[in-house]
Amino acid sequence: MIYIYNCYGGTHSSALAAAYHLKKLPFGRKPTKNEILNTDCFNRLTPKEMGKLIFHGLDEEGSEVYTIGRGSSKAVIPAMRCVLERFEKNEMLDEKVIFSNTSPTVPLAMTFGGLFSRRLKIDPLGVPLLVLGSQQAYKDIIKLVERTKAHAKTTSSLIEVLDNGFMSQSVK
Repeated sequence: MIYIYNCYGGTHSSALAAAYHLKKLPFGRKPTKNEILNTDCFNRLTPKEMGKLIFHGLDEEGSEVYTIGRGSSKAVIPAMRCVLERFEKNEMLDEKVIFSNTSPTVPLAMTFGGLFSRRLKIDPLGVPLLVLGSQQAYKDIIKLVERTKAHAKTTSSLIEVLDNGFMSQSVK
C-alpha cells in the first residue's frame, strides 16, 4: 500500500500527518515545539518542491508513506490519479494508493505561519504561529491519519482520493 498525504505546501500538515502515520510523533499528548520543528520536512520545503513526491518511510505494515504539496493547483492529485488509473487499466498497478488531503486540519495560525515563514521569509513571526497551529491541529491530524488507514483497509478500490472535507467520505 502507498499513502500520499497532500496539502498546499507539503511542508506542514502533510508532513505532520506522515510523522503521525509513521509513529514519529506522540499520539497521547500535544507535541512539543522541538518535536514539531524536528519533524521530517516540516517548514523546510520551498515552492520549487511543490508537486514533488517525498518519501517519509515505511509504516509498521510495510506501506510506503509520502507527502506532496499541491500548491494552488486543483490538477495535481487528479492528474496523479489519472496516471495510476492508466496503470491499473493495463494491470501494472498491484497495490492500493491512498491520497489523503490534510488541508482540512489546518487552523488559521498554521495558515498564517506558513505564509510568514515560507512565502515572506519572516521566521521569527511565522515559526511560532506554525508551532501553535500544529499544536492546535494535532488531534485532528491524528484522527485524519487513523481514518485514512482504516479506509485503506476497507476499500476494495486500488486508488482512493480522500478529500477529508472534515472528514467527509472519499471523493471519486
